Amino acid sequence: MSLSHALITDLYEFSMANGYFETLPRDTEAVFDVFYRTVPDNGSFVVSAGLEQVVEQLRGFHYTKEDIDYLKSLKLFSAEFISYLETMTFDCVVYAIPEGTPVFPRVPILTVKGPLIQCQLLETFVLNLINHQSLIATKSRRINLAAAGRPVMEFGARRAQGPDASVLGARAAVIGGCGSTSNVLSAAKYNIPVAGTMAHSWVQSYPTELEAFEKWAEVYPDNALLLVDTYDVLTSGVPNAIKVFEELRTKGHKKFGIRIDSGDIAKLSRKARKMMDDAGFPEATITASNALNENVIHSLLQEGAPLDSFGVGEQLITSSSSPVLSGVFKLAALKIGDGEWQPKIKLSNSKEKVTLPGEKKAYRLYHKGTKNAFADVIALADESLPEEFVGINMDPMMTETEANLKDFDAVLLTQVVVGSKAKSIETDTFKIQKHMYEKLAELPEETQRLLNPDRYPVYLTPALADLQAKMIKDHKL
Repeated sequence: MSLSHALITDLYEFSMANGYFETLPRDTEAVFDVFYRTVPDNGSFVVSAGLEQVVEQLRGFHYTKEDIDYLKSLKLFSAEFISYLETMTFDCVVYAIPEGTPVFPRVPILTVKGPLIQCQLLETFVLNLINHQSLIATKSRRINLAAAGRPVMEFGARRAQGPDASVLGARAAVIGGCGSTSNVLSAAKYNIPVAGTMAHSWVQSYPTELEAFEKWAEVYPDNALLLVDTYDVLTSGVPNAIKVFEELRTKGHKKFGIRIDSGDIAKLSRKARKMMDDAGFPEATITASNALNENVIHSLLQEGAPLDSFGVGEQLITSSSSPVLSGVFKLAALKIGDGEWQPKIKLSNSKEKVTLPGEKKAYRLYHKGTKNAFADVIALADESLPEEFVGINMDPMMTETEANLKDFDAVLLTQVVVGSKAKSIETDTFKIQKHMYEKLAELPEETQRLLNPDRYPVYLTPALADLQAKMIKDHKL
């Protein structure tokens, strides 16, 4: 045994847990919600990801001997609390939205219910996994949308913020639409096709570029994607690639192409395409790489660049244009001993930061008899949606604050993923990707745009809105 992932938490989580242990009844229970408020890159939704790793860790959650020894060495916590951690049985129930689902601001992605101490200790670790992978899956969705059906390879391992971020980031990138990764470990762990070509060092390691290409084709005759920008794309790289293609064709090989990793890719790809077509190789593909993102890809295709696929690295694996998903873990309800559940609220001068009290459920509403979603609704856990009601729009920027909701089919978004009634979750990365595309197809097209997407409405039931308003008023008295 060794130090475990259970220690991936901020110190104050342990400090609060120790304080609860010392000052509150031991059977105090809580409900915490995980949600976000702001969408990266000014989009309208986030693609949920990271749930598989959360479930893996929580199903066997415990502290190892080495964990306990370290916590003792800090001399910050009572001996009784340390003993509790040493023998703790994990008793939390977790509800979550399936991975790959588009999730809108303030809708709980995940809810934890159980002993207050245990819930509190999960905050940092759960947020770490959900925030990171959901961020990368969301960026990947944007990049793949811009690619307009052309394959996108995830190439970012060397630019990721550490080994774990590269492995899990590649997984999230596939959830968001990528078809392969250059990361061998991630490919092996998550059954993802592994992809890659050559680096400039391969070309530089031979006396001539032509010889470098020829040697590559000898070793990999069915994967001859040649990097043509080491010296000069048009006067050297493409002409030498064509010579190798001719040799490959005479030997019966048909899978070959070029990769351009620098320069004016739109202009170079057009000229390279003409050169290869004129030489009789219309089937030869062109792959673009070099600091690509959704905006660059969209621009290239708008300019008519004849590109067949993309290798995207740093701007995908780090979501560099919007590198943080600020998901939060907020207390929503508390029950002390045999008492009743008490809703809890966090107030703020900013309306959008006021939390939703109580244990809740989230639904997606569809026009009756269709798969066309038009709104989400957040309700209290113990209420049923009526056939018709007035929904209160929780977006503070919307001028229409209410809507009469009727003629809909409501689908519950969450399921139990940890606990005695837990359902199995999907772990096949490409099935999760398929789920994402199915759920995207249900949403209005205008909410999926890369630029200035329409706001998709999220409503509160009257009961939840009234509870929030009452608690705001009570706390201000």
